[in-house]
Amino acid sequence: MTTKSAMFRPPVLGGVIRVMMEAARRGFQPTDETWANLGQGQPEIGELPGAPPRPANIPIAPGDFAYGPVAGLSELRTAVAAHYNRLFRADRPSQYTADNVIISAGGRSVLTRAIAALQQTRLGFLSPDYIAFGDLTSAFRDVSPMLIGRTRSTNFSLTADGLGDAVRRHALGGVIFSNPCNPTGRCLIGDELAAWCETARSLGCTLLVDEFYSHYIWRPVGSRGDGGPVSAAEFVDDVDRDPVLIVDGITKNFRCPGLRLGWAIGPTDVIRAMTASGNYTDGGAPVVIQRAALEMLAPERADRESAAIRRMFREKRALVLDRLHDMGIAPVREPEGAFYAFASLAALPPPLNDGWEFARQALDARVIVVPGESFDLASSIDSRLQPDLNDFVRISFGPPVGIVRAGLDRLAALIGDHRR
Repeated sequence: MTTKSAMFRPPVLGGVIRVMMEAARRGFQPTDETWANLGQGQPEIGELPGAPPRPANIPIAPGDFAYGPVAGLSELRTAVAAHYNRLFRADRPSQYTADNVIISAGGRSVLTRAIAALQQTRLGFLSPDYIAFGDLTSAFRDVSPMLIGRTRSTNFSLTADGLGDAVRRHALGGVIFSNPCNPTGRCLIGDELAAWCETARSLGCTLLVDEFYSHYIWRPVGSRGDGGPVSAAEFVDDVDRDPVLIVDGITKNFRCPGLRLGWAIGPTDVIRAMTASGNYTDGGAPVVIQRAALEMLAPERADRESAAIRRMFREKRALVLDRLHDMGIAPVREPEGAFYAFASLAALPPPLNDGWEFARQALDARVIVVPGESFDLASSIDSRLQPDLNDFVRISFGPPVGIVRAGLDRLAALIGDHRR
């Protein structure tokens, strides 16, 4: 039954939501260990070898019952600035301060503040990329989303020269993208990332960089042989003039998705604009969660967490890539970051070579994967464009290794049945 009012838009159910609804109809519950959720967009949240102990409780002080500052607690903003200066800007004269940071209730909330603060502009995006970008860039009337590359044709990459050409051709005010990319695992690192920042600086085009997976890095980074973390902050010349806005939080890189705390770091005038938009979009993050995040950002603790993540997830990445190769659905590009394999189904017999059909049959085996078509932002914003990723699925190695292994076993059995 629907209301008589035509005031609200009908809901748009993205691919992940649709898959999870189908799983729920088949009896899936998050606590049901008979399911293997390889569609999940969160990392495992339990204890990891070598990582700091998980927070067991969060004390509530009397003042925590009051509203906090919309921009966030000053001590947390200072800690976030110090975190980036320590990791990426130790030798730079221009340093981030609390005035360069805003805190909000999760990554989507930070992104919403950023988009809501935009003037009338053309905002470029790539496809495939994070699903929420499509909804965000079409929800605000001052933003005109512009496709600047369907990167499948270039093996899920775009050069800095290609970025510059797109900015000039479409007169873009900004470009939004995830780095590492969700879902492909493509990651701009070192000279590549520096070139993107230089292109943005020279053309006056803002880079809105989602760095929520920036500690899950599988390529060597400078002198850090274990990879990661990676950030565009390393290649910003002047923190208050360069048009680079970085979005991150404790969701993925500190494995606390349920605490819903994110931040943005960038020029002070952008942060002021986002504070103003935060007054009507979300009103500010919970104070008690902000105080908990302070402990997580302590340098020694943060570094231990980051290193433990890479050790454990590197092992799961190797497991997934080996098994997918054996199944004949290896990614066309091995993930350089994040915790997903964007696997091609093209070599499978019909109907398993279609992402949605593969996902439906995987559900029958109590395995959740996400069809690649879900991440095709081009067709989600412009219905005239045909889906370009219908023969891909995203497979997560975010869950604990036992769940990942069980899910892979069932997918192998499913594929084997169709090949007999």
